[in-house]
Amino acid sequence: MGIFSFFTKENKETLNKGLEKTRTSVFSRLSKALVGKSRVDDDVLDNLEEILVTSDVGVETTLKIIDRIQTRVSRDKYLGTEELNGILRQEISALLSENENDNFSGFDFPKRETPYVILVVGVNGVGKTTTIGKLAYNFRKAGKNVLLGAADTFRAAAVDQLVIWSERAGVPIIKQAMGADPAAVAYDTVKAAISRGSDVVIIDTAGRLHNKVGLMNELGKIRTVMQKILPDAPHEVLLVLDASTGQNAIEQAKQFTAVTDVTALALTKLDGTAKGGVVIGISDQFKIPVRYIGLGEKMEDLQVFNKEEFVDSLFA
Repeated sequence: MGIFSFFTKENKETLNKGLEKTRTSVFSRLSKALVGKSRVDDDVLDNLEEILVTSDVGVETTLKIIDRIQTRVSRDKYLGTEELNGILRQEISALLSENENDNFSGFDFPKRETPYVILVVGVNGVGKTTTIGKLAYNFRKAGKNVLLGAADTFRAAAVDQLVIWSERAGVPIIKQAMGADPAAVAYDTVKAAISRGSDVVIIDTAGRLHNKVGLMNELGKIRTVMQKILPDAPHEVLLVLDASTGQNAIEQAKQFTAVTDVTALALTKLDGTAKGGVVIGISDQFKIPVRYIGLGEKMEDLQVFNKEEFVDSLFA
């Protein structure tokens, strides 16, 4: 979509602060593991493997990183431990680059002929409604005409919560009563967005239905009715995950990618966890780009994910 923006000094400071717990957990332990070591050997790699796994990078991704480092050790014959941070940094950057989406790097973008529709999915409690509110605020701040759709009509107070966030963000919302057909709400939202000339449409969905089949059918129905008036909608299916839950976030990603075509990820609550490595693991395992990261309670604390800045802050 040709979206562009600049990573500001304030954003960098927020990111550095947000990753402090993860950075401390990984590198203080790594420094201790390297005491008395002059070269990278099997013992060093075993310690690094344990540190990455316990930082929720994930076993599969950790083994991939270790294998790549072992390849470099074998090729170069001698690898000093002082080089390990640099090599680890390079390998993490390479993994994130494999799943990077270069078409989206900010909240501003050129004017489109039709609204850009974002369908937001995720279980209750991960910060889905909060993320939607912050997205709306940041898009509006970038000069975009934003419209919200409250299609999570199953959970008590879900609509009311989104209304509160719409007021905070200063954007309008389309809603119906609790128990209404979510697909009907989505249809009305897209229809209203077209008639109003909205730039961005963000539609909330139920965090959990009774089973996978029910969830798949509901999301499929929402997609179908939207496409009756906007054939290429939704343009993005955004899965919101709570980074502080570590491996549980990975399990949720498995469940949702199994039932719907997730195209982007938002990782919340990175500022409150030492398990920020889950960003690396999820991006690698599911081959889906991380689009946004949450680093605090303020509206501005939801940032567009920048791979270079993330790795710089992780190794600061």
